[in-house]
Amino acid sequence: MKHFLKETDFVAHELPELFALAQSLKQDRGRKSNPALAGQTWAMIFSKSSTRTRVSFEVGIHELGGNQIFLNKNDIQLGRGETIADTARVLSRFVHGLVVRTFDHNEVQQLADVGTVPVINALTDLLHPCQSFADAFTMAERWAGGPDLVGSLRGRKIAFVGDRGCNVANSWILAANLFGMKISLAGPDGFDAAPEFDQLLESEGYTKGYEFTTDPFEAVHDADVVYTDVWISMGKEEESAERIKLMSPFSVTSKLMAAAKPDALFMHCLPAHAGQEVTQEVLDSPRSIIFDQAENRLHMQKAIMATLALAARA
Repeated sequence: MKHFLKETDFVAHELPELFALAQSLKQDRGRKSNPALAGQTWAMIFSKSSTRTRVSFEVGIHELGGNQIFLNKNDIQLGRGETIADTARVLSRFVHGLVVRTFDHNEVQQLADVGTVPVINALTDLLHPCQSFADAFTMAERWAGGPDLVGSLRGRKIAFVGDRGCNVANSWILAANLFGMKISLAGPDGFDAAPEFDQLLESEGYTKGYEFTTDPFEAVHDADVVYTDVWISMGKEEESAERIKLMSPFSVTSKLMAAAKPDALFMHCLPAHAGQEVTQEVLDSPRSIIFDQAENRLHMQKAIMATLALAARA
């Protein structure tokens, strides 16, 4: 059974077809010419609230001809009155796929290990692979001069500034290595990647797959993309004051953008907090492609679901 829990669940030779499918689905949107989920029902298990993730998956399942059941953490017994393993076994008897947005990455791993339907990681505290793949597709749309979308990413540099140990930063380290990109991350001391992430990275064969620095200007030098995320992730609100104090030197300003390549793009997975991780001026600048990113969540996730559904039928 093929799942999408981390970026490297798609190997390099599968990427061109996946990206081409996302592009085709985007161009053909509204015609519903790819009913990959026709007759299927997918369950969406969300322990964390969302805007882009929930809406893009619900719309995507519908546009692929399927039905969805939305289950928040209070709707089911996941990890409370019932083991995760038993939840996986039961839901596998009812639905054709699971989209899971939760805190602990081990939850999606257990659902995938025990269940018999495809599982998609819609975000955990460790990784956010749907975001990084949609981001990569967004970059490729800008850079590809022809059909080789994935090839346009090779050799490009992305700089991630801010909380360099967050799930989006972790995902982008994996994604950059998978796509043949360079990645440099800048943040305060003490915000390195979690130990379990370094173990994951090593298990994937990427022992020197990124650079860390405490100087944001060093990180963005020669960068094709400057990327940031919120400083206070969901579940860490009690750390707000301390995080804002530590992160303030890492705000993405016009001055910082000027230190990257002249045509460097600005990206943010949203929601953004203007005046914290990025200024309003940068958010509104022509170099900002944040809403292209948001839209492409839909198209890339449709491609991922269609691919997993096809593999499950094989």
